Amino acid sequence: MEISSIMGKQVAELQRTLSMNLLKSQMATQAAQVTVMMKDMQPAPHPSKGHAVDVKG
Repeated sequence: MEISSIMGKQVAELQRTLSMNLLKSQMATQAAQVTVMMKDMQPAPHPSKGHAVDVKG
């Protein structure tokens, strides 16, 4: 094998490794952001609860 071929394979492997690490990091960041967003969410008030009383029923 030629040195350039070996080095080319090593560079491609390094690029794949870096891409996978970057992807994992992005996924972890997104998961953390979603967790914070879910904790900050407040339940929506009921649209008619407490505004009117049905006495006909």
